[in-house]
Amino acid sequence: MKSIRTIMVLVVIAGLLSLSGCAYVNVKSPLDVDLDQTQLGEKTGVAEARSILWLFAWGDASYAAAAAEGGITTMRHADQEVFTILFGLYTRWRVVVYGD
Repeated sequence: MKSIRTIMVLVVIAGLLSLSGCAYVNVKSPLDVDLDQTQLGEKTGVAEARSILWLFAWGDASYAAAAAEGGITTMRHADQEVFTILFGLYTRWRVVVYGD
């Protein structure tokens, strides 16, 4: 009986670990791979796309849209932001570009 309880506890822990981040995700990360001489520049531009109910998606999260929004002609760095609620029930992708 004790071994069954131990197995059940391990199964519950494994299930909880596999679901981590499914309820709420708000992550920011760089899109660059060459960071040793990165200069951000003086301007910032943001572009985003969204989806809801796994059925509808809209927006333009491209570098070009972000650069146009910020009036940037030379991009120097880019970050991405992902915000998700309940397994993607609502998701927002955002690209932030830096430059001059």
